[in-house]
Amino acid sequence: MADLPPGASMAERLAHCMRPGTLNLPALPPLSLYVHLPWCLKKCPYCDFNSHERAAAVPEAAYLDALMRDLEAALPFIWGRRVHSIFIGGGTPSLFSPAAIDRLLADVRARLPLEPDCEITLEANPGTFERDRFRAFRAAGVTRLSVGVQSFDDSRLHALGRVHDAAQAVAAVEEARAAFDTFNLDLMYALPGQTLGCFAADLDQALALAPPHLSIYQLTLEPNTFFAKHPPAGLPDDDAAADMLDLITARTAAAGLERYEVSAFARPGHRCAHNLNYWQFGDYLGIGAGAHSKLSFAHRVRRQVRIRDPQRYMVEALAGNALAQDDEVARAQLPFEFMLNATRLRDGFALTQFSERTGLPLSALQAGLDEGQRQGLIEMQGQGAGQHVRPTPRGFDFLNDLQALFLTPVAARRS
Repeated sequence: MADLPPGASMAERLAHCMRPGTLNLPALPPLSLYVHLPWCLKKCPYCDFNSHERAAAVPEAAYLDALMRDLEAALPFIWGRRVHSIFIGGGTPSLFSPAAIDRLLADVRARLPLEPDCEITLEANPGTFERDRFRAFRAAGVTRLSVGVQSFDDSRLHALGRVHDAAQAVAAVEEARAAFDTFNLDLMYALPGQTLGCFAADLDQALALAPPHLSIYQLTLEPNTFFAKHPPAGLPDDDAAADMLDLITARTAAAGLERYEVSAFARPGHRCAHNLNYWQFGDYLGIGAGAHSKLSFAHRVRRQVRIRDPQRYMVEALAGNALAQDDEVARAQLPFEFMLNATRLRDGFALTQFSERTGLPLSALQAGLDEGQRQGLIEMQGQGAGQHVRPTPRGFDFLNDLQALFLTPVAARRS
């Protein structure tokens, strides 16, 4: 089926989205908003996000103008839908002043209906920490802070190219705890020169600060990063990284944090609603330089990407042309895309949710489900409409293998 021609107008795009197709979604999923603020104090050598080291003062007002024009151009595609969560990511969003964040959220509220309990997260870097700054973000309407600590070890922070030190990290988390009812702490493991003992000290320091939510990621050498071109010395091997992960699962559980997603741990009532929407194959509108969107319509699912370069994005967004890509997700790709997200959840998903979110019959998953059960990677619970799918402990440990079962037909892999 032919997709949109290059240079299609917004009216043509909207008409294309609304026409009949091969999918039949019974209802549209929850909608979140992602806002990308792309500037950083310094580009970290491991980072593959669309972030840009600021050369001078961040152009707050001009960028906010572009964001709102971008949002206004997107409104016809989400008309009548309420926003369940907002995530302000980057880059380093805490480089923006509290007054700018206040204006951003006020402008969003003027254009979009928000659920009364809408979760609003802001990413913050301890290197931008100033006393009372986090309280000002709270006053601006942010309900949840995500603090990118990564490590409490000065030598590890230096190896990662971070702009803060351990003392600033502790002070930032303590301020976040004083200002917010809920917040997240980001930590990394398998860092250059890191031993199991070094990581244990990092983890103990993080847990001593009693974060209600903890996200922990293994350092990976992503393509097109400085580390990919110049790998750092002393990276722990796979066995050492596995020992660190075992330590994480044991000590977080002892501290009352439940591992509800492959990289996320939370106390009761503090799971991240925005990320849960991603993993449950909900919809999200992304605005800002390089932001991604996934939007559902009655008969199709589309993915969009905004222009990556911040300066060009601002020019084009003001002209109503912020999109760099706008593609329909192929019917055959939807089972993999759904399972790529849903299998990240420890509790899995209700089988009926697959049809609700993709518009496809359950038979589109059957071959992969059968093979996953045969390999001991997934388990099925319940009967009929109440049937539930979840990864087994083995499936959670070998998540890539589980997800790959839905990438190509099982029959093709066996032949």
